[in-house]
Amino acid sequence: MRNPILENDMKRPIITLTTDFGLRDPYVAEMKAVILSICPNVTIVDISHDIEKFDMRMGAYVLTSASQYFPKGTIHVAVIDPGVGTRRRPLLIQTKHSFYIGPDNGVLVLAAKNQGIDHIYEISNRKLMLPKISNTFHGRDVFAPIAAHLANGTPPTKAGPEIHDILTPRFVEVLRRKDVFVGEVLHIDGFGNIMTNFGEKELEVMNIKSIVVVKLKKVRLKLKLCKAYMEAKPQEPLATIGSHNLLEISVNQGNAAKIFNVNRGDKVSIYGY
Repeated sequence: MRNPILENDMKRPIITLTTDFGLRDPYVAEMKAVILSICPNVTIVDISHDIEKFDMRMGAYVLTSASQYFPKGTIHVAVIDPGVGTRRRPLLIQTKHSFYIGPDNGVLVLAAKNQGIDHIYEISNRKLMLPKISNTFHGRDVFAPIAAHLANGTPPTKAGPEIHDILTPRFVEVLRRKDVFVGEVLHIDGFGNIMTNFGEKELEVMNIKSIVVVKLKKVRLKLKLCKAYMEAKPQEPLATIGSHNLLEISVNQGNAAKIFNVNRGDKVSIYGY
């Protein structure tokens, strides 16, 4: 039995890697070596290895942002895994578009839900892993070989039993309290733009079209909802639906995160106007 998604959509399989390993140590190279030893014909793409150490929120945002642009059938491996060696489960998630492999700690969920989850498997088939499994490097010994076997055409059902419950982290959820939506800061990019976990759906529900009222920590802002940064004056704050379809809080030619003293994980609320 072959993998129909890979056969129909990809002549040369693609595996992406997203980790917090950095590039100074041999860890990324070891994962690639394992993948290429099992599936020499694969294309390996580095999404990022500069995720902040142990930061599942940042990893989830980066993976979600990039994964939607890869061809159907791409296999995404994400290893931000402070719980490695514990009882947290290794997962293979099959969506309507791609496959996601990594730990059951929330790092995969945002990207997988955005593409529509079809099946979730708990990786347990030792035949698809390296013969010796380290307690501290499942990226190399479990996730990399599973991805490579999948790229070779092994059906995802061979990875292990299908399950239906996975960890859904707080940063995936948006709460509604009467006329207020409460969410989080998902990411701060290199320009200091503040990416929230609100999308166009929340703005539509609150009938927000030109002005959005945002609360960041104890600061309450009334912001113009712009299509481009230059619609605001230099150093003027604004809101926009950014390139990843999330509500961003920015300062034209300034650093919003520094000005408002905001960090990843901070609470953010939006109100109608």
